[in-house]
Amino acid sequence: MRDTHRLEPIPVHPGGGSVLTAWERFVQGEDHVPGIRPLVAISWHRCREQYQVDPHLAKAPVAVAEPDHTPEHDVVFAELGFRAASVAHEVGSLGGAVTVADATGRILAEWGDQATLARAGDSNLAPWFCWSERAVGTNGMGTALETHGPVPIRGAEHWCQAFHSWACAGVAVRDVVTREPIAVLNICCWRRQLPASAESWLANAVTMTQDSLKRRARDSGAELVAAYTQARARSGTALAAVDTAGKVVVADDVASVLLGVPACTPAVDPTLRWNPGLPELITAARYATSQAARNPDWVGSTEIFARLADEPTSVSIRPVFTSGRLIGNLVSFGASDGAELPQAEGPAHPRVQPRRLVAMRDNRMVLLRLPEVSFAESQGNNVWLATDEGRLRAASLSLDKLDSELADAGFLRVHRRYLVNLSRVREIERGLKGELSLVMDDRADEMVPVSRRNAPAVRRALHL
Repeated sequence: MRDTHRLEPIPVHPGGGSVLTAWERFVQGEDHVPGIRPLVAISWHRCREQYQVDPHLAKAPVAVAEPDHTPEHDVVFAELGFRAASVAHEVGSLGGAVTVADATGRILAEWGDQATLARAGDSNLAPWFCWSERAVGTNGMGTALETHGPVPIRGAEHWCQAFHSWACAGVAVRDVVTREPIAVLNICCWRRQLPASAESWLANAVTMTQDSLKRRARDSGAELVAAYTQARARSGTALAAVDTAGKVVVADDVASVLLGVPACTPAVDPTLRWNPGLPELITAARYATSQAARNPDWVGSTEIFARLADEPTSVSIRPVFTSGRLIGNLVSFGASDGAELPQAEGPAHPRVQPRRLVAMRDNRMVLLRLPEVSFAESQGNNVWLATDEGRLRAASLSLDKLDSELADAGFLRVHRRYLVNLSRVREIERGLKGELSLVMDDRADEMVPVSRRNAPAVRRALHL
């Protein structure tokens, strides 16, 4: 391990009396938590309102079932185990422990100081026990599974009072296509601060682990394009290839119009693939992925409302495998081959439901109506909302997730970093080289850039 990522001891435990006071008030039902980091405040809100975790829980529960996972997951578990073992002596010499858990928060293995591990066992901080937020509330491993980047949780920031003497930091390894968590690496100490470089070491370990996933995803994208090309030569129907998350890798001329993406332009790199903004298609693609994992010969069909269409369009979905591994789906428009997908309850046409977005302001949660939001911007590991009340940090840490949630509510992805409320676009400005910028209807007249590949969808949406 390089010196820049060495773990150095910090002997003083971060007391945090103000944090404890805020925790006590929040547990009693108050929402105003001054002095609490937004990440922790949002986690507390999930624990209290969504998961209803008992803050006086003293031990983690047993993991009740082993989840299904792919060979890629096994590779990640092995890689994280190697990295954890390589730093085990160093962490142990500081009186700490390092753990690896899967996507459900189930601890797979642990290393470190034997006395610390014995104490950890008193709280079931040990293999086969579950440390998701749903199980034990705010903690390094569980909260890392809910967010992006290294997550330090210190003392009274833990949701359960029994864990207030611990300091921990976790980071999740995520699938580079679906962005779903695969595993989590965590460092923890008893009654002392974490090493100063713990977060940077965790981030570095995850970056190196995900490099192989990115290479494999790019190879899968190229293989999916090849399968699309072969199918395109045999079929006269409109055709697109989507990955296992429902993002478009390539689409022909007709399919590109229906999906609102560029035509015949392969997006092999998983970070550059297009989100069609059609929740029904994304849901269908993910359903197809789950079915194909059980039956490789499965083919399905359904109806979706494509862009610029007043009536639903029939689509057939055929999974694509390479070397026995599912890499995506071919979507044929105007076809209805295969088993019919189950229909969601309610009307077929997507309806815009009254919704609110959760944001943070001075450690207080703000509930925003959609018309109050001008646009969302991804910046690092955070999403910021430009609102009538100023710039606020969104509770959602994924612009992709926000995009899929708001696709049928008048929001459009115009750039990899920007999602705009179309009803708040006041002017369109064209640059010297033809590039577009959107002038938003807000107090600052902020301008949002439109990427070249998203320009056709913007023009269609704004009837230009």
